[in-house]
Amino acid sequence: MNYDVVEALGQIMREKNIERDLVWDTLKMGLVSAAKKRFGVGDRIDVTIDEKTGKMEMTAYRDVVEEIEDPENEITLEDARQIDPNVNIGEELIQDLPFDDFGRNAIQAVKQVVVQRVREAEGENIYENYKDRMGDVITGSVQQVDRGNIIVKMERAEALLPWREQIRREKYRQGETIRAYILEVQRSTKGPQIILSRAHPEFLDLLFRIEVPEIHEGIVEVKAVAREPGDRSKIAVFSHDDRVDAVGACVGMKGTRVQAVVRELNNERIDIVPWSSDPTTFVTQALRPAQVSQVNILDIEDKKMRVVVEDDQLSLAIGKSGQNARLAAKLTGWNIDLIKRTDLEKQLMAETFGTDVDDEDDEDATAASLDEVD
Repeated sequence: MNYDVVEALGQIMREKNIERDLVWDTLKMGLVSAAKKRFGVGDRIDVTIDEKTGKMEMTAYRDVVEEIEDPENEITLEDARQIDPNVNIGEELIQDLPFDDFGRNAIQAVKQVVVQRVREAEGENIYENYKDRMGDVITGSVQQVDRGNIIVKMERAEALLPWREQIRREKYRQGETIRAYILEVQRSTKGPQIILSRAHPEFLDLLFRIEVPEIHEGIVEVKAVAREPGDRSKIAVFSHDDRVDAVGACVGMKGTRVQAVVRELNNERIDIVPWSSDPTTFVTQALRPAQVSQVNILDIEDKKMRVVVEDDQLSLAIGKSGQNARLAAKLTGWNIDLIKRTDLEKQLMAETFGTDVDDEDDEDATAASLDEVD
């Protein structure tokens, strides 16, 4: 063992951020294990390492006895005197173990012990460093794209951005910079696994927190987020200061703040909605850009409400493939029954007079019923 090996271990400690004592203790443990196999000695072995010169010394201790009961820790007088002619029964034999006699296999075994322990320690360090960072936004670089999954190189660690946590239609190439949300940090037999997400609603929340100082300072609060990643999102915000407009703060001067978030999310459309403690007001705002005519709470416990819009506003309220209504329901937490005004009037007419007003055959009956009412 020479200075080159010691220097290599020092480099490992610096690069992997591993504690010095752990590396040296592991090396000594590996050397003791190799010595036991090579020389047939027990655990009574001292290892000293001169970090400046790289010189290593190993010393084994065994009791000199007449009859051996513990071969690893005892030796006969005859064998002991071949090593030290002056030793006697009842004394302790001190034997220097030359490293040069270990052999190639023993040295390889020592190397494997050190490498394995360093890998375990590095994994534990990564886990400890990132377990409390779940919910943070990190910046890394794309290291590899494998069957749709992206391996992201971060500081001192690698992370996985699974296909299911990516924004649709986004494509990345090796070496490109990427930002993502730390979704999970897991322990596994292969070491810690850091799972990232760009599709999680919290990612949108944190991006606004980065871009909008009022959110970071607690003046404006993000109350709720609903996302369909890559397509459209709604975010509900509330101001704790009457002098600050929550929506305006998030939009920014000439839309600069919201546009920064939009660009990060691959041009995902973002609706910023003022939050309200009044559910009817909140749902009305959440359904924008559609204009709501009337809101009726049907079941407050099950959070069901009926929302009436004018006929020309229904398609806008529903949105493409039902997206606007779906996001409004997610954002508010209410089950929304959308109905246009003419359908509501027909429904009320039918409930009142017990007839289907769309059935032309019943028009006379309906008229008669109206005459009776008059």
